[in-house]
Amino acid sequence: MPIIDHHAPGAFCWPELYTTDQVGAKAFYVRLFGWELRDIPMGPHAVYTIFTLEGRDAAACYGALPEMAQQGIRPHWIAYVSVASSDETAAKAKAAGGKVTKEPFDVPGIGRMAVLQDPAGATICAWEARGHDGIGVYQEPGALQWTELLTNDTEAAAVFYQRVFGWRRQLWPSPEEPLYHLFMRGDAMAGGMTPITPEMGSVKPAWVNYFRVRDCEATVAKSSQLGGSISVPTEAVPTVGRFAVLVDPAGAHFGVMEPA
Repeated sequence: MPIIDHHAPGAFCWPELYTTDQVGAKAFYVRLFGWELRDIPMGPHAVYTIFTLEGRDAAACYGALPEMAQQGIRPHWIAYVSVASSDETAAKAKAAGGKVTKEPFDVPGIGRMAVLQDPAGATICAWEARGHDGIGVYQEPGALQWTELLTNDTEAAAVFYQRVFGWRRQLWPSPEEPLYHLFMRGDAMAGGMTPITPEMGSVKPAWVNYFRVRDCEATVAKSSQLGGSISVPTEAVPTVGRFAVLVDPAGAHFGVMEPA
């Protein structure tokens, strides 16, 4: 199992689900990915659920909070990026033309975070570890495999994320025949980016968390049996693998990927 004990600045470090049905979400994802659960009290009648694989943190979820419910925020997965300073990252986001939808705040005993929004409207979190680095397993079946931005302005996004996280945009497989955009963290791949096309309909800019699976089509079928639905049917990318985008019973989108 690929084990991680530290996330360098600029690396994705935590996938988190906000849902209006926490009990249902726990049942769905445990059966889909084989996750185990660890509930942490958040106050009266509220818990923060850590999803684990063989004892290592893999993801998390929390239920509807009153203020989020009042704002009509729909269930969604969000991605966290490790940073040296949440305060400095928030300032960079503002200077680069983005927004800070939640100013930096402390999560007692484990870290400091901020919620950012890029110029096109995609939301992402900055995480400054102060006791909890993030996921402890990566690119293992059931663990985070890839994180991808859907956007209607790839050029503006490339500039924004370079200024905020230091990522360099690289066209894949080559500048002459670009099929995809990679975000590079030095020589390592941080994540990806793809443009929103007319065929996608009313899709809004967003980051998508992809989880690794052994059999993409079998996972898609199992998700449907558990009450989920399909946003993007299974597709194959040569030399990369097979992927699909699914929707859990409460309406949160997420991806699954079977590497080549």
